[in-house]
Amino acid sequence: MSIFTSLLLILLLVVVSAFLSCAEISIAASRKIRLEMMSKEGVHNADRVLSLQAQPGNFFTVVQIGLNAVAILGGVVGEPALTPHMREIVSTFYVGPLLENISFAMSFLVVTAFFILFADLMPKRLAMAAPERAAVALVQPMLLLETLFRPLVWFFNSLSKWIFTLFGLPQVRQDVITPSEIHAMVDAGAQAGVLLTQEHHLIENVFELESRYVPSAMTPRDSIVYFLLTDSEDMIRQKIIDHPHSRFLVCDGHIDAVLGYIDSKDVLKRLLKGEQFSLADKGLVHTPLSIPDSLNLWEVLERMKAMDEDLAIVVNEYALVVGIISITDVTGVLMGNLLAITEEEQQIVRRDENSWLMDGLTPLNDVMNELDIDEYPNPVGYETLSGFIMYMLRKIPKKTDFVLFSDFKFEVVDIEGNRINQLLVTRFKQDKGEKSDKADKTDKSDKSDKTSQSGKTE
Repeated sequence: MSIFTSLLLILLLVVVSAFLSCAEISIAASRKIRLEMMSKEGVHNADRVLSLQAQPGNFFTVVQIGLNAVAILGGVVGEPALTPHMREIVSTFYVGPLLENISFAMSFLVVTAFFILFADLMPKRLAMAAPERAAVALVQPMLLLETLFRPLVWFFNSLSKWIFTLFGLPQVRQDVITPSEIHAMVDAGAQAGVLLTQEHHLIENVFELESRYVPSAMTPRDSIVYFLLTDSEDMIRQKIIDHPHSRFLVCDGHIDAVLGYIDSKDVLKRLLKGEQFSLADKGLVHTPLSIPDSLNLWEVLERMKAMDEDLAIVVNEYALVVGIISITDVTGVLMGNLLAITEEEQQIVRRDENSWLMDGLTPLNDVMNELDIDEYPNPVGYETLSGFIMYMLRKIPKKTDFVLFSDFKFEVVDIEGNRINQLLVTRFKQDKGEKSDKADKTDKSDKSDKTSQSGKTE
């Protein structure tokens, strides 16, 4: 065989090996979601790639048969073709007993390097750059090869299935995407500039709805403005003027005896028409939706959608009203910092790099995001910053009481009755002694550490 024929055959083997390598990595690396989108867009071969991914046994058998056959043929053809020429080159500066061995080793290295570079590395890097496009382009020839090599494929595939079954190994690809993987993809998209900052925040907030519960977004009991059946028309008007809400609860004697709610628009219509209105009018009072305080915000949305209501009364296990929640409250959590918030509505105000003023009713998730804290002790026992402070102190706090936790000092600066209105949060650096004190604070089972959990400045 002439040197030209040998080189032409080697080049052909490299092309075949490059094709198989490119097909292998593109099919394996193609994302199922992207392929499904391409299929919906009318790319016919995308369905074939999905079928191969679901049952990859025959495909990989064809690839391995082809790659191994090409590798063996490359060695058989390449070494005899290049060794004589390498012998001539080496003999110009060395003639001795090792001439044949050196020539063989050099021809082997040249052929191997050629195959590694042009038949393996470069095709795989090209396929990884756009795996779905490469897979769609190469899937048809691969299916043809699978048909041609069907007897060999059947033999090797049956043998591999028997071995997999014997050892209990999985044979079907499982494409399960976890929430953590979605978060990672969203973060990567934001860092790459594919997602805008607003889009990134919105997607993160969507997933947060499942981890946040009703108490973190509702209007609490002591902030509810409601009407009593005994209220006169003048009293109702004055409450609407003083508290311009869109809806008000109607109660019979006390807040836990809720009869329904009225819409301010209905009252306004009657006033504009000069008509009299009464809370006893059944056409004016709407039946409310009642939900338990143990629901998360996703479940609240589902209940509101099912009942066609956008306002719900939140009750606890003792059937006492603990708050109300509206669709606006839920969408406020969803939109997060994309909404324009007035200074009066801000629950977290950053004073400087290491200090914040926070409202006691600030949802704990917002505090965690602002301070970059991963977790709190017993996070299912409370939803707000006030709940965390009372859990740590084990008492109703007073002014200047404080908690040290995760490099932060949470100090109560404003109290109204038993309610924490405002806290000053400051960042501090801990030495070893302080770190051990903080560890003691988080151990609630040790009663002797209660004094280290809270303090009061003199």
